[in-house]
Amino acid sequence: MTSPTYRVPQHVGDLLARLPAYPGSLLFVGGLNLALTRHLAGDVTPLLVGKKLRLRVTDAQWAFDFEWRKDRFVASQNSGEADLTIAASAYDFLLLARRQEDPDTLFFSRRLSMEGDTELGLLVKNTLDAIEAPLITLEPFKPSRVVARLKARFMPV
Repeated sequence: MTSPTYRVPQHVGDLLARLPAYPGSLLFVGGLNLALTRHLAGDVTPLLVGKKLRLRVTDAQWAFDFEWRKDRFVASQNSGEADLTIAASAYDFLLLARRQEDPDTLFFSRRLSMEGDTELGLLVKNTLDAIEAPLITLEPFKPSRVVARLKARFMPV
């Protein structure tokens, strides 16, 4: 898919880089668990146990550290190297989550990178490829839908 490349403005990225990492990781894994956990195959999760994962949003200068424990992803305060770091712009991650872009296309165009454990990287990629539905849909956040929900809640008929 050829699309314009959107970037978080530099001054916004500089500001975000000053925020502490752990609270952001907590919020990130909350969303990750809502969007992804129910889709994970039972044979995948044991392979994630004990693996330190990092998602790095390059243009926002944010990194989220997390790992799999028991039945969900949890935030971690990993100050060292992660077993696997996946990096891309915020926009490219959104395209991936909405299934509007293929990870291989982004990888080979150098818009997505994976560093660390190659086997773990392939496991993550293949697991995400096996999920049919988009992980994120923005449909509920369209202004018309938000207004309709607010009207229904605060102005009952």
